[in-house]
Order: sequence, then C-alpha cells, then structure tokens
Amino acid sequence: DPPGTPRMATAVTASATAATRFTRLAGIGLRRSSCRPRTAVRFQRPGLTTTALLRPTELKPKDQGQPETLDYRVFLVDGGGRKVSPWHDVPLRAGDGAFHFIVEIPKESSAKMEVATDEAYTPIKQDTKKGNLRYYPYNINWNYGLLPQTWEDPTAANADVEGALGDNDPVDVVEIGERRANIGDVLRVKPLAALAMIDEGELDWKIVAISLDDPKASLVNDVDDVEEHFPGTLTAIRDWFRDYKIPDGKPANRFGLGNKPTSK
Repeated sequence: DPPGTPRMATAVTASATAATRFTRLAGIGLRRSSCRPRTAVRFQRPGLTTTALLRPTELKPKDQGQPETLDYRVFLVDGGGRKVSPWHDVPLRAGDGAFHFIVEIPKESSAKMEVATDEAYTPIKQDTKKGNLRYYPYNINWNYGLLPQTWEDPTAANADVEGALGDNDPVDVVEIGERRANIGDVLRVKPLAALAMIDEGELDWKIVAISLDDPKASLVNDVDDVEEHFPGTLTAIRDWFRDYKIPDGKPANRFGLGNKPTSK
C-alpha cells in the first residue's frame, strides 16, 4: 500500500485464546500511522474516491434532510466542513489501546440507523424494509454503532463460533457509558468484552466498550470489571439482542462461545 493508506481490517476468526480475540477482530494489520493525531487517509473503489486530512477530535456530524424520513442522512465532516467517510476515513486506533467508535444509534432511541455502505461518504441513514423506515420494537439502552475500518468477512468461516460466516458489515459496538451520544459522534472507547451473536447463521460480533470520557471508565478494563461496576449489563445486552426480532415473528438470535461474553 502507498504510505499513509490504512488497510481494511477484517473480522475473520476469533482466536482460541480469549485474550487475542479482540486484537484480531479489530484488525492487527492496520498501520501504526493511523494512531497519529493528524492522519492522511484515502479510500478508493470504482466510482468513489475520498481523501481527507483528519483530526478525529474535529470531526462532527452534519444532518441533511428531516429525521425519520427516507431522505435523512447524517454526514461526518472535518474541521474545514468537508465530508469524510465514518467507515473508511476515521482511523480505527485512537492510541493507548483505545479505538474510535462511530455512534449510529443513540441510547434510549429506536430508529434503526446504520452506515450506508453503498453511498458516497457512507453517511448514516435509517434502514428500510419494503420502502418503510425500520424501528426496533423498543428502545436500545446503550449507544450503538461501529468500529471504523473493520468488516466481517462473509466468506470466512469462524471455527470457534460454529463455522459461522461474517455478516458483511462493520464490527458493531455497544457502548455502556452514562452519556447519551448523538448520531455521528466519534468517541474514543476501550473494549471490555465481546459477544458472538449469530443472526440467521451469520456471525455478528458485539463488542462491549466504554467511552474514555465516562466517569467509570477508569474502573473497568475487562469483562469481570463490567460485572462488578455495571452488574447485569452484559446479560441485559445479550438478552436485548437475542430477543429484539421476536415481536416481528422471527426466531431469537443465538450466541456462540457458550452463550457467554468473552474477555476483551
């Protein structure tokens, strides 16, 4: 790759050693240069080229259209007002073991927002089904979104999780801090645990993390700390994602790895 070009991280396999699962999931191959405060990045594919000189702390969401309409989009813009891609242009690593996290769905909301992976600059939009806007049957209780520059490979079978294939989307994050974030916010988070959700046969990892700005961030560093300082939260996250499709007449989702959260 040319200097300064980050590689797309691929969630291919979970290691048999729990301590290395998240490192592989997040993409150990990303260049260390992506951790620098000011990072030149470039993404290309037929019909789409974006180039940006990013200061992640300056990135801000910018609305286009009216919320809860088919045309509504939330773009990410840099300090000069230029559009950048929340998926491709934001560095994954934030330094000191932290990662950047893009908020798609704020806590205590139900509109099913997601990055439009097939649109220029991959803005965040509300998902649709048969032309209708999609909503969860009840509010999600945590900030929810993605790790930039990650992708769950739909051709790679994970031997540790029933041979399930990736879901062809970025890796998901459930952020458990107390603050309700906004759509398009870029937060620095640290991973605490992971749940291996299996959705209609596809592996759909849920990385449990906390914003470094949260008052309890210094108290939690791994899965056991979550149980101590956020008792019941990991079970609540698993049950929420297991059951949210049931009101629509679909079967419950399943979880690999013994139906338990693994360490970071």
